[in-house]
Amino acid sequence: MNLKEVKVGDWYMKYDDETCYQGVRYLLDDLSWDERKVFFDQAYAKGAAQFEDDEDRQFTLYYENGGYILTRRQSSGW
Repeated sequence: MNLKEVKVGDWYMKYDDETCYQGVRYLLDDLSWDERKVFFDQAYAKGAAQFEDDEDRQFTLYYENGGYILTRRQSSGW
């Protein structure tokens, strides 16, 4: 798997494909720092945080091994 890394606000996160990049754009462009922080805090505390963007694409932000990784979840609309 060839992961890309991006800085999202105060956090570095890795992701693996174009659909995940849409989740990155959502975090960067559509959410305020405070809104985005909720997902990173939850992932850090519980290991994962789920969210969906305005197009109903579903994502999970994981915290493991000292870093964040964004993956997509399948939904009935895909």
